Amino acid sequence: MSSIRNLSHIISLDLSLNNFSEFIPSWIVDLSYLTFLDLSYNRFSGQIPSSIGNLSHLTSLNLSNNQILGQIPSSIGNLYKLTLLSLSYNNIVGGIPSSFGNLNQLTSLDVSFNKLNGSFPIALLNLTKLSYLALYENQFTGTISHNITSLSSLTDFYASYNAFTGTLPSSLLTIPSIDTVDLSDNQLNGVLEFGNISSPFKLDGPIPATISKFTNLVRLRLSHYKTQGPVDFSVFSHLKLLGYLDLSYLNTTTTIDLNDFLSYFKRLSVLVLSGNHVSATNKSPVSSPLLLRYLELSGCGITEFPESARNQHMQRVDISNNKIKGQVPGWLWTLPDLYYLDISNNTFTGFKNSTKRGPSLMTLLASNNNFSGNIPSFICDLGSVETLDLSNNNFNGSIPRCLGNLKYTLTDLNLAQNRLHGGLPGNVFESLRALDVGYNKLTGKLPMSLIHFSRLEFLNVESNIINDTFPVWLNHTSFPELQIIDISHNHFNGALPSDYFVKWSAMSSLGTVYDQPDLMYMGYYYYHDSMVVVHEPFVETNADAAAPQLIKEVFYSLPEESERRNPKEPLCLSLSIRIWSIVSGSAWCPSHYSVLLYC
Repeated sequence: MSSIRNLSHIISLDLSLNNFSEFIPSWIVDLSYLTFLDLSYNRFSGQIPSSIGNLSHLTSLNLSNNQILGQIPSSIGNLYKLTLLSLSYNNIVGGIPSSFGNLNQLTSLDVSFNKLNGSFPIALLNLTKLSYLALYENQFTGTISHNITSLSSLTDFYASYNAFTGTLPSSLLTIPSIDTVDLSDNQLNGVLEFGNISSPFKLDGPIPATISKFTNLVRLRLSHYKTQGPVDFSVFSHLKLLGYLDLSYLNTTTTIDLNDFLSYFKRLSVLVLSGNHVSATNKSPVSSPLLLRYLELSGCGITEFPESARNQHMQRVDISNNKIKGQVPGWLWTLPDLYYLDISNNTFTGFKNSTKRGPSLMTLLASNNNFSGNIPSFICDLGSVETLDLSNNNFNGSIPRCLGNLKYTLTDLNLAQNRLHGGLPGNVFESLRALDVGYNKLTGKLPMSLIHFSRLEFLNVESNIINDTFPVWLNHTSFPELQIIDISHNHFNGALPSDYFVKWSAMSSLGTVYDQPDLMYMGYYYYHDSMVVVHEPFVETNADAAAPQLIKEVFYSLPEESERRNPKEPLCLSLSIRIWSIVSGSAWCPSHYSVLLYC
């Protein structure tokens, strides 16, 4: 990459979507003719060099989606020709420098998803050409300036997920060009004034009837609105152009009649009513054709499947945490675009089958119901499924071998807390990141095909009847991604080699995904806190009690502080293997204790 430095007259440099790391190269600031610089989606770390302010011809600077630390250098305020500046998705701290007030050509500024703090940056009020301003997912405090109307060209203003307080600037929505405002998840109060509406719109209390006058509204989100008393939901019937409506978690006891509600809209594609009282009788779909793609009715007290919402456009359906009984309707499996279905935490007892299969279903969450009998074979025909959760039911029989049909797509499988018996099938789950079959009645041995599970992050076979010599053959693979393994409460025996876990490098990684700080997901569970090794006596194990030596060996295999990527960050051994089931017995400690290996 350093050879680029010889191209001294280059005017456009795009190095985005690569894997460059370490610091932003110092030679970049020598490319004095640059007008366009894009280093986004890399792994650059360290601070933004203050010398970047010498690139006086820059009109576009994009450093987003890296691992940049430190504060924004005030020298960026010297880039008078900038029209676009994006610093989003980094770890930048501090405030926005006052020198930003010099960027009077700026039309787009995005500093979202950082750790910026302080009060609303007053310097930005000088940027009269600014049309896009994104401050969301930071730690800004204080009030939003009432002079924000000086941003006369503003069309999009995003400041959600901060800690702004006080009164909302009442005239914010009177800016003629304003199109989108998102101030959700702050601590604001007061009223909103609209240029063509005489009555103000309060941020709490009853939903005002004047909302019915916004007849050109296409997107409305009132989630967690602090309503008081009953709500007249018919006021929304006048908003015929709505495509997106989120009324989730309103503070009201008024019941929404889903059938009537759906009849109001012809263009609605997203409807979110979760956390409200909803009546959804088992009626046929509404007479006018629906375009509904997303339907979220979680925690609405529904007792019947909402047939009135049925249409061929559905892509995402969440009816979890209700009281729906009976069978899951078969027409769901025929929907051509359905990719996400959450029916967990209900009282379903079975699945209606269908001879036709929709090709798109990727996530099926059906835990905590009353399903029984064998796992239905039609699930094996859902050829795009990546996440399948059937845990906490009453399924019995063996794990269907036909799940092997999904071996190239299935990444997360949870069959825990059922009554499954037989052995774990081999050679069917090579793509898995997470496998949980704990609390069943599985027997036999761990299949040797586990050595091919190179992507495995989470493995739980606890509380079964697996009877096996501890499978030393597992050490033939390094399990580069494995962070959680639990084989407790089975019938394993044999010796545990002292260096057994040393190759499982992911177990000594940090609690977050270092390369992607915004990604907080690991299999089924995200373990943000450090793991501990816990020992409890368990009489059904006959393993060699060499655990203290094992812990010592693993402890000394950890990198020294000087070898860590960031010495200031804690490093903990995340051994979640429940050692008491492998090495328990009178030869080790007879009482419960926990050991934090290294942190």
